[in-house]
Amino acid sequence: MDQLALLFVLLLGAVISVPVGDRLGVPAPVLMTLLGIVLALLEFVPNVDIPPDLILPLLLPPLLYAAVRRTSWRQFAANKRPIFLLAVALVFVTMACVAAAADAIVPGLPLAAAFALGALVAPPDPVAATAVAGQLGLPRRLVSILEGEGLFNDVTAIVLYHVAIAAAVSGTFSPWKAGLDLVLSAVVAIAVGLALGWGANKLMERLDDATLQIGLTLLVPYASYVMAEELHGSGVLAVLTTALFLAEYGSDADDVMTRLAGHTFWNIVDTLVTGVAFGLVGLELHNAIHTAAGRWGQLLGWAALVVCVVVFVRLLWLLPATWLTKRLHARRDYDEDIPVSWRETVVMWWSGMRGVASVALVLAIPLETDSGAPFPNRDEIIFIAFGVIMVTLVVQGLTLPWLVRRLGVKADTDAEKEFAKALAIRASKAAKRRLREIEETEELPEELSEQMLRRAFDIGVRISPEVAEDERREAHRERARQLKRMRRIQQEMLSAARHEVLAARSEPGADPEVVDRVLRHLDVRSLR
Repeated sequence: MDQLALLFVLLLGAVISVPVGDRLGVPAPVLMTLLGIVLALLEFVPNVDIPPDLILPLLLPPLLYAAVRRTSWRQFAANKRPIFLLAVALVFVTMACVAAAADAIVPGLPLAAAFALGALVAPPDPVAATAVAGQLGLPRRLVSILEGEGLFNDVTAIVLYHVAIAAAVSGTFSPWKAGLDLVLSAVVAIAVGLALGWGANKLMERLDDATLQIGLTLLVPYASYVMAEELHGSGVLAVLTTALFLAEYGSDADDVMTRLAGHTFWNIVDTLVTGVAFGLVGLELHNAIHTAAGRWGQLLGWAALVVCVVVFVRLLWLLPATWLTKRLHARRDYDEDIPVSWRETVVMWWSGMRGVASVALVLAIPLETDSGAPFPNRDEIIFIAFGVIMVTLVVQGLTLPWLVRRLGVKADTDAEKEFAKALAIRASKAAKRRLREIEETEELPEELSEQMLRRAFDIGVRISPEVAEDERREAHRERARQLKRMRRIQQEMLSAARHEVLAARSEPGADPEVVDRVLRHLDVRSLR
């Protein structure tokens, strides 16, 4: 098997893992990691030959962009306190604790290299956390916090990692320079992200074709990452800034086809890239086996200790951090999402899985220092990091669904229904207001006006039937049954039309382009 065949196997596994994971109740990223481990144990499967410095630029931008599409800037702003405590403060604390433990147990490990190890295992993976949390029906407030933590902790950890690696390679470290680099990295990233977000938004306004607009959204995250990195900024923060800007200002309410096609496109990208990324995580077992040759007992002991530090530091941090957030939570912070019970805090603790970013960072450790000497304890760092990634991703990923069910943590469906009802009422009122405005400028027949008024009311009822009174709700249900029957008949008629047009494609003298154009017209009619 060559590298290209291996890539196709991972892509196929990414597609199959979704329905299999749904049936087994196991998150798809965990299944892909297990597939990677199995492939790594097969003799005919080659070791992955991807330059380490390309893993983050290739995988992270689309994954981050897809994740940001599911959230909003308002949500991040409302949760700034819990996100700061997890994505910034906890990363610093975890890095320091892991560095202290590694410095104590690994002979000859320089402090800078120990901090590099701490930085690369500190951030929970944003893709793993959101993918797992999204499938378990967790309360939206927990998913929001996990998404915010996962998206922003990579920014902190990657910058700290580069500072620690630079110190280990050069043999010198300046706290003031490190702090200045951290600030400048953030400023450059935000500036690049905003500039590219504004430019992409203006360009999309001039592109009338949905295909071109969606293609641009695929290029923008990569451009944002690469440009920020070239200017010595944080590529991750630049992608987040660009994605948040476009999510806030780049959406046209009336551009239905672009929104539907874009949603489908990014779901496909998210599924495939996530699958490949976690498959690569499992395939790194090759390197771990090579590193541990003859030293399994010693290295497993070191890795187990660091795993314990990573896991329990998160718990010991979350308990007081949650208590502090609750104490600081004021009435005016009604939008802030915080855990409301110890059960939710435990679920947040067990959701701290490591993944793609940690693998990319550990593979990017230089082979040599500036003096030409081998990078100190590089093999040991790689093995320990791989142990942390495997235990947190596989063990926690496989047991998290059981833990959620055991603790009874689930989404507040009543609150979601109330919010949907409120949105339905707002949508219906907006439609009625627009109808009144049209009636003021156009003379509508009374029958048409009444029909349009009923349709304005139906807009809200279709979103949330709870907006109607009992009698009107039953009347709406009867109309819905009739409408469903009409749509079924219409779909069968359109299906017959599509089959007839498609059959014409293979007839002599038929122009395939004209056939496809007519077929697209029928497809669009089918969506209405």
